[in-house]
Amino acid sequence: MKKEEIVSKLKDSNFSLVLSGGGALGIAHLGVIRDLERLLISPDEIIGTSMGGIIGACLAVGMQEEEIFAKIENFASVGNWIKLSLKGNSIIKSSKISAIFEEIFGDLRMSQTKIPLKLISTNLLSGQKRVFDSKDKILIKDALLCTMAIPGIFEEQIIDDEVLGDGFLCENLGVREASFERILAVDVMGYDSFFHQMPKNFFKSVNVLEMFERSMRLLIFNQTQTLLESVQKEIFLISPKTKDYKTYHFHKAKEIRELGKLLD
Repeated sequence: MKKEEIVSKLKDSNFSLVLSGGGALGIAHLGVIRDLERLLISPDEIIGTSMGGIIGACLAVGMQEEEIFAKIENFASVGNWIKLSLKGNSIIKSSKISAIFEEIFGDLRMSQTKIPLKLISTNLLSGQKRVFDSKDKILIKDALLCTMAIPGIFEEQIIDDEVLGDGFLCENLGVREASFERILAVDVMGYDSFFHQMPKNFFKSVNVLEMFERSMRLLIFNQTQTLLESVQKEIFLISPKTKDYKTYHFHKAKEIRELGKLLD
């Protein structure tokens, strides 16, 4: 379906906005949100995983796209959010990221958003999906630390005796959690997130790294395809062309933002 048709169907319609995980690639969500603002279209609920959860939470508490982008740009300097850990199961402590979230969300809880919000995380012991929503008393900042906690990279979080990590492990595009029959889903790890030929770099080490990242993107892509096939709702899928960028390219925020557009 063409983007113009999607826009037409979303106007004057209740819909769920679903934002996928994808690290820096998730900045492309902002291009879609910016165009929704220009069209005066607002979702009736927001569902996010990992970076999609961070951006979705900002939108859910009433922030405008320009303001969200300014906050995300803080991630362009890794020194603002990386603090190496010498103990535990991860290489990065969450204290600096937690401070950023506290500055943005303060003591707001999942039940206090202007737009209903759902954040997806994964129980690292059972593998089960854990969804935080308005029924949970948890602070937004704590739920975000769960949904973005990539195992081995960021510290796992313990909430209600559950050991929780990044939601991409179970549902990177949370379409199953949508309450409305119409869904606008933005998948930055979709078909256009990986090259459709093998790497041909001169150095083998670069090829090996690219093969590893390709494998992760393919795994997530296939997980999402299965999810999309299982949901019997009207899904409008936007898949920004993120294949030229890496999940850690926060310094290319402006370029990635432009990948997500509803308007030409």
